[in-house]
Amino acid sequence: MSTNPERLTRAVRWLQAYAVLMTVALVVLFFRSGPTTDGVLRTRGLIIEDEAGRERILLGAPIPEAANRVRTDPARLRELWGPQHPDIDAYMDAYQEYEHGTNGLVILNENGFDRLILGEETPDPHVGKRIAPSTGLVVHDRIGFERGGFGVLSREDSDYVALGLDSSHGEAVSLIAYDEGMVGVYLNEGGDFMFLGKGPEGSMPYHDEPFLGLTFWRGGEVIHDLNVEGGN
Repeated sequence: MSTNPERLTRAVRWLQAYAVLMTVALVVLFFRSGPTTDGVLRTRGLIIEDEAGRERILLGAPIPEAANRVRTDPARLRELWGPQHPDIDAYMDAYQEYEHGTNGLVILNENGFDRLILGEETPDPHVGKRIAPSTGLVVHDRIGFERGGFGVLSREDSDYVALGLDSSHGEAVSLIAYDEGMVGVYLNEGGDFMFLGKGPEGSMPYHDEPFLGLTFWRGGEVIHDLNVEGGN
């Protein structure tokens, strides 16, 4: 497993540029879509449909509900995701507690799956709730599962920045910068983990002491450690 910091930097810049372009395009669309008062158009939400009448872009604070959106349609979720979950009833019970809205923008594909989200407090992934509300950009695959994102996650006493790239197995690459002094890169594939970076005392799994260096885990155990702070 390997990663390239330059590729991660380029990915962040691409996501930022895309978000700016989408925002500018939507502002232009707003001002050309109807009457204004003193040059300002005020609305709670906007739905843009394709030529077949399918809802494709949701914009609002919060975004408006859409009949075509899969993640807010329990019947379609059971049909499409049921085979992937041994206990679909338990999954659906937990799913009801997930956050599905956002203050911002959601782009759907023709089948109603979320493909791109830009907003404040973006929706939770399909596999569980976020550890903290996240504001930023999230990209999904063709069936609506989160495959990457860049955002600021905010708790009551701190914020941190994260860039994540996911494979079909889950989180694959994470670039993090925590206010508490933890920074670094996580790699994860097939149960093998690698971390390169720095963290304060008790912040790293399997490490009680402060950490600065490189560590590999497999099967819940450290298989190799280079910790400058710990003297290894």
